[in-house]
Amino acid sequence: MAITVRQPSKLRNLELVLLLVALGIGGTALALVQLGVNGELDPGVLWQASALGMLALGMHVALRIVARDADPFILPIATTLNALGIAMIYRIDLARGDSGWESLGIRQMVWTAIAMVIALAVIVVIRNHRVLARYRYIAMLAGIVLLLLPMLPGIGLTLNGARLWIQLGSFTFQPGEIAKIALAIFFAGYLVTARDSLSLVGRRVLGLQLPRARDLGPILIIWVAAMAVLIFQRDLGTSLLYFGLFIVMIYVSTGRLSWVLIGLGLFLGGAAVASRTLTYVEGRFAAWLDSFNPEVYDAQGGSYQLVQGLFGMAQGGLVGTGLGQGRPTITPLAESDYIITALGEELGLVGLFAILGLYLLFVARGFRIGFNGTDDFGRLLAVGLSFVVVLQVFVVVGGVTRVIPLTGLTTPFLAAGGSALVANWIIAALLLRLSDEVRHQPRLVVDE
Repeated sequence: MAITVRQPSKLRNLELVLLLVALGIGGTALALVQLGVNGELDPGVLWQASALGMLALGMHVALRIVARDADPFILPIATTLNALGIAMIYRIDLARGDSGWESLGIRQMVWTAIAMVIALAVIVVIRNHRVLARYRYIAMLAGIVLLLLPMLPGIGLTLNGARLWIQLGSFTFQPGEIAKIALAIFFAGYLVTARDSLSLVGRRVLGLQLPRARDLGPILIIWVAAMAVLIFQRDLGTSLLYFGLFIVMIYVSTGRLSWVLIGLGLFLGGAAVASRTLTYVEGRFAAWLDSFNPEVYDAQGGSYQLVQGLFGMAQGGLVGTGLGQGRPTITPLAESDYIITALGEELGLVGLFAILGLYLLFVARGFRIGFNGTDDFGRLLAVGLSFVVVLQVFVVVGGVTRVIPLTGLTTPFLAAGGSALVANWIIAALLLRLSDEVRHQPRLVVDE
């Protein structure tokens, strides 16, 4: 029996191999898009994409220096998903004849570069995640301010019926994307200090340990905030994301099923009332329940988009039409809200399963980081950040496949949009930092 010390370089070498595979997938997808639409290659766009590849390799080199023990799967998975998103957005640009700065694909490349630089800065600056726990109330204040910014006159911007953006000159940004990270930090810090009172105190009713009335304050505050987002910003998905994040983190912190049941009851009750009183929510439910009704299909804000997305995925079948060979532009917002249906049409069910498998692996690594964490704050933060990703994927994919009503969330790393891309890369960076600290202590591996 020999005792050896596990070398951190093995993790980084594995990451390098996977990252090269990810870059190969992204470059091949871009080339196939050009050949499928134009029948020839455009070296200019490929060179721009190669610059992003060099930036990804630069992140890998930086991890070898500042986070040698970080998880080797997170960076390659994020790079692969981001590259596939860029390829599909660029494919839609080619179909529409957009080029230059008017091309959403070029903008997505620029935002990808910005997001990766910010992610690298997060990894370098935050050398110990426990520092974030000290600023939990500042994170709470920042999250609330970011949520309220779109409501301010003069800078708030309404797009597609939802008031989620701010506009400063020609620059638009969705502050709620950063708010979800700030709130995850606050929830993790708050629940570490309040866990005992939330989990141990209360009375048992019908086998459930119910909390005290005064301990319901935090969940009621978050419920009111979620309903406010639903009513004033007209966004069901963001409302669900904020409330669901808190419910999952409080359940992980306390282990009490009663919190989940109370949370689900509050949200479902609020959503039911909203579906009867708010035209926006009522329309989403009608489009979900009766999509193929001609009256709903032809109505303003009806089910046209949903049905076109379903037809597109059906056209793709098992293996897809091939990149550049489908007609994804028939579906409105195919580059953002409905990029999953565009990928499903051209990559088929096999391609969608591969993409969902990447998300599953990404979230599984995040949960693994949380379960192996050395401190309660790090565990909760890793689980919360991972849940943000998995809930967005479930809500988006469930919406476009008509499993649940449509919402306004975006598909992480894939959909067009700079603010969402920056937020998702920050999540990846925080998970890398957390995983490095989990593995930081030398471990012995026993070989028989």
